Amino acid sequence: MKKIIILGCPGSGKTTFAEKLNKRTGLPLYYLDAIWHKPDKTHIPREEFDSRIREIFSTDSWIIDGNYSRTIEMRLKECDTVFLFDLPTEVCLQGATERIGKGRYDMPWIEQELDPEFEAFIRGFPETTLPTIYELLEKHKAGKQIVIFKSRAEADEFLTKTV
Repeated sequence: MKKIIILGCPGSGKTTFAEKLNKRTGLPLYYLDAIWHKPDKTHIPREEFDSRIREIFSTDSWIIDGNYSRTIEMRLKECDTVFLFDLPTEVCLQGATERIGKGRYDMPWIEQELDPEFEAFIRGFPETTLPTIYELLEKHKAGKQIVIFKSRAEADEFLTKTV
């Protein structure tokens, strides 16, 4: 467990888990949101984003927190461990709502409201994004440790018992 990716719906607890895992393992932690977003709420070009991810791959160990569906397969090919948060939509919506108005390490601004488009993405995640993640996990499972959490309590228990 030296090259880790953490996937799941926004608001599921990926970043909180990543931070706890980082503290327990000492592995460098990279937030895809922090790489992609600029403080002015624009984002870097895709080519630059992909290049930054490849730079992370060139190091010996890492934790990469975030989905960014377009790059999941690229990251699956490079990792040895996958943590997937497959939590109920209402839990994810609550998680996204609870972080409104709070500063975060992974975002260069403070969200002031739950953006309707972002809410729609969270609501659609189980039907639109999650099946693709499961297909990619099946395709790239050889030689990988894959851990699927159905609750935040399961994630906390994993950290307590395993790391």
